[in-house]
Amino acid sequence: MSAPPVLVLGVRRSGTTLLRVILDRSEELAVPDESYFVPQLADRHSSPIDIDEFVDDLRRLPTLREWEVPADEVRARLRRGMSLGDAVAAVYETYAARHGKARWGDKTPMYMGHLPLLERLFPDALYVHLVRDGRDAGISFLSMPRGIVTEGWAHPKDAAGFACQWRTEILAARALAGRVGDRYLEVRYEHLVVEPAAVVERICSFTGLAFDPSMLAYSGEVDVSAKPHQQRLKQAPTPGVRNWRSDMSQEDVAAFEAVAGELLAELGYETVTEPSSAARFRGRARLASYRARSAAWRAAGSGVRRSPLWKRRHPPLA
Repeated sequence: MSAPPVLVLGVRRSGTTLLRVILDRSEELAVPDESYFVPQLADRHSSPIDIDEFVDDLRRLPTLREWEVPADEVRARLRRGMSLGDAVAAVYETYAARHGKARWGDKTPMYMGHLPLLERLFPDALYVHLVRDGRDAGISFLSMPRGIVTEGWAHPKDAAGFACQWRTEILAARALAGRVGDRYLEVRYEHLVVEPAAVVERICSFTGLAFDPSMLAYSGEVDVSAKPHQQRLKQAPTPGVRNWRSDMSQEDVAAFEAVAGELLAELGYETVTEPSSAARFRGRARLASYRARSAAWRAAGSGVRRSPLWKRRHPPLA
């Protein structure tokens, strides 16, 4: 039986790329750049897969070209009667094999909205959830250049909007923890940047990987020339890169805490405001709106992926 995959979870701008780069330096584990394709394939195929149709869709995915994974190499791993989860895993297995690794992982923050799908497709997966103070993550997220991420109908545009996403996704991951038990590990970004060796060694113990100090020697080894939002990877883990106490306005702190203050406190983060009843009501309204718009966006995307329009939008790639 093969070792289980390692799925890195986290709200955007929570340090998941840093953790991905560190884990990918293991001699055993390959963790590629964000995949995005899992919901697409899940909406378009069922178990057992039709191999020809599955491979035809693989030829249309830009991620495979970016990963330099030929569809024909994936096809060689597919077999009649294969489940959808095993077929999707074959894509990652091909990537890992091309990098001389025996195990694979994934780090795609978008999947924080698709955790039941990951649970269904990969029933033995190990989950490492990286949690960061949402106010610091929010400063980072809201300062990203436009066009870095797809802006759906619930895309956060202010502190309260990001608080809605942070709260919703953290709670979704913790609900997953209740279902998968000891296959879930929660770690803090703040601990990772202060004591990287200790935290990574803990993660390696959890995932069954051999810890090697060279996993932390990524500085200068990662090409981020085309990724303006990942320039911090040029340096070693650094505490205090974002500090909401000095970098976030009082109004934004209050707006964030009106939505997610209770969860911040539950996670052990300091809160500095006491929202009024009116502020709490506005926070609940923002949260309800965020959830409705997120659900509608996912439903619309699923409908497109299941329709003939998907193939027209995704012609085969040379």
